[in-house]
Amino acid sequence: MSNGVKLLFIVLNKEKHLEDVLSILVELGVSGATIIDSMGLGQFLAYEVPIFAGLRQLMGEEKTPSKTIFALIDGDKFLSKLEKILKEEGIDFTEPGTGIMFTVPVNEIVKSEEELT
Repeated sequence: MSNGVKLLFIVLNKEKHLEDVLSILVELGVSGATIIDSMGLGQFLAYEVPIFAGLRQLMGEEKTPSKTIFALIDGDKFLSKLEKILKEEGIDFTEPGTGIMFTVPVNEIVKSEEELT
């Protein structure tokens, strides 16, 4: 990876899109990613902190789990390319409730050379 290494974060609120998102990432050359279950602050407060139970009316009655994906990517144009392909597949992060994607620069990586591909 060159100096343009970034950490891609995708918080996917619609779990039904997970397999499609992962397939597209692999198609674009992402060979490793971490996927974790996640929950927004509002949902956590509404469902896990009794004093905030009134928030459930705003959040809806069901907990809706999210998936957070993060992966190292190479290049500044990756996110716009990913967004374009996702939109073609009907996954539009500009639509409410879909989630969010963003990158942050990575200044240093400490890892074995074999695992950097």
